[in-house]
Amino acid sequence: MKKIMTILLALAIMPAMSVFAQSKDKAVFKPYKPGYYQNVIMKDVHAFQQKQHPPKNRKLFLMDQSGLQLPNKVSDYKSYWHNPPVSQGNTGTCWCFSTTSFLESEEHRLFNKDVKLSEMYTVYWEYVEKAKGFVASRGTSRFSEGSEANAVTRDYKKYGIVPLSVYSGLPKGEKFYSHDQMMKEMKTYLESVKKANAWNEKEVVATIKSILDHYMGTPPTRFTYKGKQYTPESFLKDYLKLNMNDYVDVLSYEQQPFWHQVEYQVPDNWWHSRAYYNVPLKTFMKILNHAIENGYTMAIAGDVTEPGFSHTTNTALIPDFDIPASYINDNARQFRFSNHTTTDDHGMHVVGYMKDKNGQMWYLIKDSSSGSRDVDPKSPEFGYYFFSTPYVELKMMNFMVNKEALKGYLNKFKN
Repeated sequence: MKKIMTILLALAIMPAMSVFAQSKDKAVFKPYKPGYYQNVIMKDVHAFQQKQHPPKNRKLFLMDQSGLQLPNKVSDYKSYWHNPPVSQGNTGTCWCFSTTSFLESEEHRLFNKDVKLSEMYTVYWEYVEKAKGFVASRGTSRFSEGSEANAVTRDYKKYGIVPLSVYSGLPKGEKFYSHDQMMKEMKTYLESVKKANAWNEKEVVATIKSILDHYMGTPPTRFTYKGKQYTPESFLKDYLKLNMNDYVDVLSYEQQPFWHQVEYQVPDNWWHSRAYYNVPLKTFMKILNHAIENGYTMAIAGDVTEPGFSHTTNTALIPDFDIPASYINDNARQFRFSNHTTTDDHGMHVVGYMKDKNGQMWYLIKDSSSGSRDVDPKSPEFGYYFFSTPYVELKMMNFMVNKEALKGYLNKFKN
């Protein structure tokens, strides 16, 4: 009888034991090695700034992806038209590079026009808007390099846009953007305004623009493109013909009610936009997958500082020592956002997809950061990442897409 009871007890606890014994992914400490950022971008920046900070000796705790069969070749993916990846250099302007790339793809999708737009034209005016916000808030509004995708559509509405050939925002002779010195000068000035309680918006904006003009150049008010004269506003209206009201932001987190338009509560949403359509995770993924399978690309943003995010393979996975893929849900997303292990730190452009032999979706990501360039510059993979479905489910917080991709969902929102 005692033997029978022992066997029954063992059988009873086996399912529970199997739940906690499913970790198979491995981890490894890897020495930090300088990559494209240090060896190429900062080498160019230092040539102009005459200073260099050697990288610190440190080790990174990463998922060991060696031996895994990974879909990390661009040729494996069905991709939609997009301009080749370009570098944001030593700047925190991924939000603009990713969204500009997205809107270039929209121009091709809707009007079959291939155009390269100026990222720095929008960045210039976003700094101006931030200076206005700093004055209006009496110095409490965030003034930094970061922003959100819908800042681009907001700035297009107000200031228009120009081609890259008309305004690069890059000082003559330099290969990569670097806003360190410019930001330092603008912040020092704004702190002096705050200290002196000198809240004259006109004077503040004029001074900020003079600093921007020095480092980036003065944006054009009129230019010629393909033999015709435009203003930035008429170029958007008459040549591009993109309607900025057609673009919406889809968000998924539990700290705000689902099926409402809500504020995305992160520092880079410095103007407190409440335009985000907040949906449950399953709906978030349904919209994303429907869009990418039906010809839409999107600007996407979330966290890229994870142990499963490899700059060796350029592949983003969620190791099971973090969380098994089957456990990822709304609570898992919110838990990581609330404890700040998921942060809103990078914007990218989803330009394609594939399904592996198990039917899992993978996403082709065009990127402007240096991390996606730690491969052979002549490789087709230079400037791209490959995201697994679990990674998007757990770590990507929002995306911008044409509202046509949300048909059948918009009427569900209560505000």
